[in-house]
Amino acid sequence: MAEERIVGHRLATRRRAPKAIDGVRVCVARGCDTVLSRYNRKATCHQHSPVKFPRVRGRDVRPDTA
Repeated sequence: MAEERIVGHRLATRRRAPKAIDGVRVCVARGCDTVLSRYNRKATCHQHSPVKFPRVRGRDVRPDTA
């Protein structure tokens, strides 16, 4: 019985580098000294960012449904 092999190939195109912001940045919230990542484009850290809820299509999401 002959063995079958699956062979993978690398992508032919090069991926672009992630966008980075130069310099050391700190969260703008009062009293927060968290240093932000070079790749975080926001002005606040995770702790002080506003809450975002994902968009749920076709579902009625209610916390009190039983």
